[in-house]
Amino acid sequence: MALLLLAQAAVICTISWILWKYFRQVVIKSPLDNIPGPPTGSFLYGNLRQILNKDGWDFVQHLTDTYPEVARLSGPLGHRMLYVFDPTALHTIVVKEQYVFEEAKWFIKFNRLRFGPGLLATVGDHHRRQRKMLNPVFSINHMRHMIPIFDDIGNKLQKAIEDRVSASTEPVELDMLAWMSRTALELIGQAGLGYSFDPLVADSMDEFAGAVKSFGPTLVSINHLRRLLPYLPDIGTPAFREKLVDLFPNESVRRTKALSDIMYRRSVEIYREKVRALELGDEAVTKQVGEGKDIMSILLRANMAAADEDKLPQNELIAQISTFIFAAMDTTSNALAMTLLLLGDHPAVQEKLRKEILEACDGDSDESGRLDYDRLVNLPYLDAVCRETLRLHSPVTHVFRETVKDAVVPLSQPIRGVDGQMVHELVIPKDTTIVIGILSANRNKAVWGEDAMEWKPERWLAPLPESVTDAKVPGVYSNLMTFMGGGRACIGFKFSQLEMKIVICVLLSKFTLAPSGKKITWNLSNVRFPTVVGSTKASMPMKIGRYRPSESPVNKQSGLTAANVGG
Repeated sequence: MALLLLAQAAVICTISWILWKYFRQVVIKSPLDNIPGPPTGSFLYGNLRQILNKDGWDFVQHLTDTYPEVARLSGPLGHRMLYVFDPTALHTIVVKEQYVFEEAKWFIKFNRLRFGPGLLATVGDHHRRQRKMLNPVFSINHMRHMIPIFDDIGNKLQKAIEDRVSASTEPVELDMLAWMSRTALELIGQAGLGYSFDPLVADSMDEFAGAVKSFGPTLVSINHLRRLLPYLPDIGTPAFREKLVDLFPNESVRRTKALSDIMYRRSVEIYREKVRALELGDEAVTKQVGEGKDIMSILLRANMAAADEDKLPQNELIAQISTFIFAAMDTTSNALAMTLLLLGDHPAVQEKLRKEILEACDGDSDESGRLDYDRLVNLPYLDAVCRETLRLHSPVTHVFRETVKDAVVPLSQPIRGVDGQMVHELVIPKDTTIVIGILSANRNKAVWGEDAMEWKPERWLAPLPESVTDAKVPGVYSNLMTFMGGGRACIGFKFSQLEMKIVICVLLSKFTLAPSGKKITWNLSNVRFPTVVGSTKASMPMKIGRYRPSESPVNKQSGLTAANVGG
């Protein structure tokens, strides 16, 4: 009886603590109450449903246009949230006080379940140790050595498209999202992991590529459920918990687990092959895809040579493989798809870019016909097209942080509080959810000017206005928040840039791009993805034709404008 009473008391105390921890914001006043913000959507969901909705672009744009770079939001059950895209505040959050504003607990726990303890599932010293080991393998020096691998895969993509359009005198409709996804997977496979996933021969992607590409659309329907993870206890063994997930009455939850299992099995297979080759010696390594110059081979060798306290254990190395695959495939392929769609919508830009690429290939390529790294990354108009697309249509719209203690955050400009007084800094209590508005920062008219909503690659061909340079946006890439900043900035952003530029060069040198005539909408998700209106399947059909120098496509194409693309 005494044990039963003790157990009941423990349960009551635990429940009371959880209720107090979550609901205290409802009953205690906060300095955030004085920050202007939109009306609460509902007590149950707050504004969270609006900001996570796949059609939530209008709400994100409303926050960008209506509020002075910061807005108070309501979270589920009265929980306070803060939406931030003020450059000075962002510098404090992602750089200066980055360990006060940590990744959200639900994000870390979900990524640990999805990928294992990799770079996207660790915080603090654990994350810094992994990052220290990984940073050198993403250096520019290593990127230079990957050009031949990228070029070989680009040639395979070129041949695959050629095989599908050569028999027709008219442009052929192809799902370019699928082709960009397969290409991105093969690029991270060979250059990143020394492994070939897809020879780019078949008409459709295989089970593994399909599984990786299905993650984004599947997560849309469980975004709210993921936020419950920190409050769920780890009951029983991992095997028992897996069984519980298999029985969970939600198809998307079960589907997410199945996709994670597929990715994990392939990651283990890749890891074992790499380790086996390294154990057999240099000759075995050079016989692998990538000849030992891939990121994973370099990482494994560095890990073997590292001091014991710096070594990454096997489960963390396997987790990096899953992380590389997902992060490199989904974001870059969708960014490439958006770039192709915009080029199809703007034939004059397409023709100008093609001219630059062809002239560079004629005059500056090496003996093999390839552009070297330095020439490729410095083609001015190609660089401008990539930068402008990643500014206006960043693959990730926003990310979440949580304060681990009370914090004070300065602002670029004071804002007027609800009480009418000027607010010069944000006083943010512990356990506040921060929404970093990546897309809002990139479209901020106070920084980028009144034409911030226009896709204008030419803006990058002249010195940027003082409003941009003076803002000191803390992103690692080109005054943008697209790849974030600080210790959790995208570690592979140089890899992604190289990938985008090579694929665009390969396609525009041989093919023309035009809209298919089908209306495409972009869905707001962890990583934005396109669908044909009326369908839930991620796809982006376009008309692809053979490029004939005597036929300029300018003024001959018609279709959707960028404003109608969505997002």
